[in-house]
Amino acid sequence: MSKRKILVTSALPYANGSIHLGHLVEYIQTDIWVRFQKMQGHEVYYVCADDTHGTPIMLRAEKEGITPEALIVRVQKEHERDFAGFHVEFDNYYTTHSPETRHYSEDIYGKLKTAGLITSRAVEQFYDPVKQMFLPDRFIKGECPKCGAKDQYGDNCEACGAAYAPTDLKNPYSAVSGAVPIKKASEHFFFKLSDSRCVDFLRAWTTSGTLQTEAANKMREWLGEADENKLSDWDISRDAPYFGFEIPDAPGKYFYVWLDAPVGYMGSFRKLCDDKGIDFDEFWRKDSTAELYHFIGKDILYFHALFWPAMLENAGYRTPTNIYAHGFLTVNGEKMSKSRGTFITAESYLQQGLNPEWLRYYYAAKLNATMEDIDLNLEDFTARVNSDLVGKYVNIASRCLGFITKRFNGKLGKMTDGDIGWLRQVKGQELPESFNAAWTRPEIEVAASAVSRSLSAKDKKEISNDESVVIASRKTIEQLYDNREFGKATRAIMQLVDTANVYVDREKPWELANDPAKSQRLHEVCTTAINMFRALTIFLKPVLPATAEKIEQLLNTPKLDWSHLETDFHENHEINPYSHLITRIDPKQIAALVEVSTASLKPTAPQPHSQQRHAQHQENIVETTTQPATISIDNFSKIDLRVARIVNAELVEGADKLLKLTLDIGTEQRTVFAGIKSAYDPEKLKGRLTVMVANLAPRKMKFGLSEGMVLAAGDGNGLYLLGPDEGAQPGMRIK
Repeated sequence: MSKRKILVTSALPYANGSIHLGHLVEYIQTDIWVRFQKMQGHEVYYVCADDTHGTPIMLRAEKEGITPEALIVRVQKEHERDFAGFHVEFDNYYTTHSPETRHYSEDIYGKLKTAGLITSRAVEQFYDPVKQMFLPDRFIKGECPKCGAKDQYGDNCEACGAAYAPTDLKNPYSAVSGAVPIKKASEHFFFKLSDSRCVDFLRAWTTSGTLQTEAANKMREWLGEADENKLSDWDISRDAPYFGFEIPDAPGKYFYVWLDAPVGYMGSFRKLCDDKGIDFDEFWRKDSTAELYHFIGKDILYFHALFWPAMLENAGYRTPTNIYAHGFLTVNGEKMSKSRGTFITAESYLQQGLNPEWLRYYYAAKLNATMEDIDLNLEDFTARVNSDLVGKYVNIASRCLGFITKRFNGKLGKMTDGDIGWLRQVKGQELPESFNAAWTRPEIEVAASAVSRSLSAKDKKEISNDESVVIASRKTIEQLYDNREFGKATRAIMQLVDTANVYVDREKPWELANDPAKSQRLHEVCTTAINMFRALTIFLKPVLPATAEKIEQLLNTPKLDWSHLETDFHENHEINPYSHLITRIDPKQIAALVEVSTASLKPTAPQPHSQQRHAQHQENIVETTTQPATISIDNFSKIDLRVARIVNAELVEGADKLLKLTLDIGTEQRTVFAGIKSAYDPEKLKGRLTVMVANLAPRKMKFGLSEGMVLAAGDGNGLYLLGPDEGAQPGMRIK
């Protein structure tokens, strides 16, 4: 097998939100594929970075009273923590706010400009006179021009589904400040995507096998037929104020984030090359023989399959070998939902003590090479992990390893020809002539039927259309991993797991152990089972890397790779005493996770889809302002506002924004967690009077119970606690 040079990327998570289980579909999928390729002995590099530029970053940093640079550093650490928690192993994880990304952004822009593919023209947009900034579509709200629904975004109505221009909205207002926007013209720069050089290239490139069939069909729809051109020039600039890279020789103009975001792949790899002495040009020059793969969500296919390759091609760089798009994640058959507790962050999953490899295995069992959505059914998740990983896979080791330790001083023995046949069956290899297939075939068929009973009707249909999966083999598993057919690969592996269990069930080592005359046979059987377990661990290692590492220590073996399928443990190889590998999922753990997710997640601005999180949708991820509706005096009277004295104020360990306040409201003291850490020194708050909502329902947080809310006012320039006038006393009601 020739050694391949492979560069792999996942889409860049936006630095304005937490990693959740929907995001992890992509990163786990990519990580499994990369680990498999590395186990094959190829030279593989996996890079990624935080996508850090754009208006939402600027506004969030302003709201928190910190610089955008400080915000993106903090969020990057959080993202790296979450990825590491799920064993996603990057060769380099970086940031797009880097000198390397700036260099290649300016380089590509300059080459496109030299080629005559950059133009400029005036564009009229809505402008916020209060914030003094141009407003992207999703920062403008108003009444739908079609159905009249209020508080709709500037590009489409969520009530009737109509699409329109922001200027069509009735009674528009800024979603940032609430001000009525004005129209204002500004010069913008455009990448001439409609140029025949781009269009002709993209027609050929998108149909050359670089995309999945369904993705190529979508590109054909966007490009139009051969005699038409549906592509428009692409606006690649934004006006100040904006957090990003300023365009050379254009003061006050910045690269739109979607120009420099994919360039972040180059920037991250450049950093790795500089650190490790790798030849960057070998992977990115036009005549490169290395392979380049992008794993992305289908929501950002437009940018990766049209804008990005057109930029690279016309700037003199190589284009991707393949772009692999995946679908979204649903939970229990529905979109992820905060109210149902199924919008689960990576952090909350890990904080509940759930094994990340449970999720890695379940995703692998569901993933295929298409753009289909996958469903995380929490009941099925529990059943499948408990059955496959604990009841079948780990069960092989737990039933045999103890005998080697107790009876044979931890040393393995020999195997008979028949045992070797079983082992080769589990390795997916050709059986030796001496192996009596006649008496093993029924047992193997039993194993296959056991797998079949656990499959859904859809799974069975897939298997019937892919006969190579019915009788699992090493070559089949290799092909399925390489083709990203992880669901079929795990089914094939579990067939082999069942074959190994049929062997153990047939030989019954627990019965052999009761007869001293059968000690030699016990040694042979347990030695064979342990070699089977080792082979199965190699097959599962891309999916279960942490468990595989435990098993390597248990079996006293070097790091396992695919080449170890060619060898067996030698006689007298010494293993370590058995220790527990994987626990079962307790359904109560899942229920607790859902409960915590329901209670702790705060609502954010609506998003078109729970999975959409990249730069295409980054302008949604902001806290927006809605014009308030009028209320009656009866509505207001329901709120019990009380004067409160701050008896104590202290920092909250592990919280970025919160202070823990002890408030005296005359008749009692209350504990309130307030998000004012960035604005106040806790010591200086003690003794102050403020105003609290006394009849707000208590809220259980991971830091404790919050029994109310203090009132504060603020904008991007600061945060200010409300305080009563002189003479007010704790407990007085505000009327």
